[in-house]
Amino acid sequence: MMAVRAIAVVLMLTLFTSSAMADRLKDLARIKGVRDNQLVGYGLVVGLDGSGDKAPFTNQTFRNMMNQFGVTLPEGVNPNLANVAAVTVTATLPAFAKRGQEVDITVSSIGNADSLRGGTLLMTPLKGADDNIYAMAQGSLVVGGFGAQGQDGSRITVNVPSVGRIPNGATVEREVASPFARGDTITFHLLRPDFTTARRVVEAVNGYLGPDMAYAHDATSISVRAPRDASQRVSFLSILENIEVDPAEAAARVVINSRTGTIVVGENVKVSPAAVTHGNLTVTIVENPEVEQPNPFAGGDTAIVPDTQIAITEEPARMFKFGPATTLNDIVQAVNQVGAAPGDVMAVLEALKQAGALRAELIVI
Repeated sequence: MMAVRAIAVVLMLTLFTSSAMADRLKDLARIKGVRDNQLVGYGLVVGLDGSGDKAPFTNQTFRNMMNQFGVTLPEGVNPNLANVAAVTVTATLPAFAKRGQEVDITVSSIGNADSLRGGTLLMTPLKGADDNIYAMAQGSLVVGGFGAQGQDGSRITVNVPSVGRIPNGATVEREVASPFARGDTITFHLLRPDFTTARRVVEAVNGYLGPDMAYAHDATSISVRAPRDASQRVSFLSILENIEVDPAEAAARVVINSRTGTIVVGENVKVSPAAVTHGNLTVTIVENPEVEQPNPFAGGDTAIVPDTQIAITEEPARMFKFGPATTLNDIVQAVNQVGAAPGDVMAVLEALKQAGALRAELIVI
């Protein structure tokens, strides 16, 4: 029998209609050019307690490393390393990171290593999308997962022991050029594009700094005239990002997570006049295998006889009736009054969307 494990109908009634609910500009937008950059590298983790991998590329990498140290392994000799693992190293280079600063790194096994616990990452260059080296990583891993295995083959694993972190494990070696101090303007990109919010940002900035200081390009980008001097621009931006703005209400939207059974319904969702009937059909299959033993001197073999029981249960149909301009509160009350199951809520919303009665965007993830 299939059933929805968990369901939640979340009523989002957040209204941005008063100054008390206003958001700072820094919470609504990001500055153009001020962004993080992803780094990635490939390296070796050594010092493992027999939990390393046996992938061929690990042996190849180990040979190359030994050659760099002047040690040449004979041809045809397989090191069979049990304490070495090939890993990928990832990091996020924050905006304005300077040479010599340190960043956290994540180390993940790419072979069949059982665990990276107790390992040490050897010096690994971290590259950006342009193939340039921006940081060097090295250090002892901190692994949150662990596992145990018995002689009979049984095992238990908590979290993921093949992934670890090294706090401040990489040192920045190259800086990323930032366009922050270039040009005569600073451009903000809204986290949630909206024409009304963009207009309100322009009005708030112009009302605080003076007319024609800000202008909107579209529903996402707003530019503000700014001084060219870097020091003055920092102070100017500190003032800008703390200006409070009343963001526009979100568009009517219903989001359904089909995997977890979670439903999130926006506050502005409405339903046109409609009636929906929905019933559940449940099929239950139970397997009860039985063991039949032969007579003591019959010479037969023990056999397993399958015993399958199938039951079908059909619940009575439920009727949902919605009047003109039904609100979210009305939908929730109608569903609760008939005692609808969690799966019924999904079915009703999808049926209303197909009938064109749901005045909202329906998103299934």
